[in-house]
Amino acid sequence: MAKPAHFSTKDRILGAAEELFAQHGFAGTSLRQVTSQADVNIAAVNYHFGSKENLVNEVFRRRMDEMTGARLAQLERARNEHPGQLRPVLAAFVEPALALAQDRQNGGAFVRVIARAYAEKNDNLRKFLSDHYGHVLREFGKAIATCVPGLSKEELYWRLDFLAGSLTYAMADFGLIKRPAGVTETAHRAHAAHELIHFAEAGFRAPPAAAAPCPPPLIPPSNC
Repeated sequence: MAKPAHFSTKDRILGAAEELFAQHGFAGTSLRQVTSQADVNIAAVNYHFGSKENLVNEVFRRRMDEMTGARLAQLERARNEHPGQLRPVLAAFVEPALALAQDRQNGGAFVRVIARAYAEKNDNLRKFLSDHYGHVLREFGKAIATCVPGLSKEELYWRLDFLAGSLTYAMADFGLIKRPAGVTETAHRAHAAHELIHFAEAGFRAPPAAAAPCPPPLIPPSNC
């Protein structure tokens, strides 16, 4: 018989915190709930993480470091093997994220945690993510700019923001398209990646948007 996987105290705390954050949010989860689910005492949390804020950060770091490494490695291959081509660059951004979402054992709860991060206002977490992973978006921005040089930096970053939002939605699998019966999760995610990359490529290649018109002045109501 295969031996059961061994999880360290730190792993158990991170796994419990991730599941609870996914269910109840960051503000709605107490350290007491985490210690109870992980079957550890509060001293173990303090020893490994020091604070709840740092525990939140480390839940993200555990998944984001792996995804970031996969994205940047695929981006480097795209630049070397397909210089100037947009689609491989977009694939490097999209595919590792959807692969994480597909991994139900290691990524399912984390996808819901990402949704919580969008929904809840947590300035400390946003600063942590910006400080540690903002360079990834900038690196993809530079690669995309090489492929579509006609876009201004502002236009480029608008479109990259829209892609990131669409990708998060696709990772959560909340959309109208559900996995058909008889189609594997892997095939469904591959199809989702193909469609999103195709959509994003058209968006990045679209001509720059015209300047938004000024809103009309407010007209006071008639006294008639």
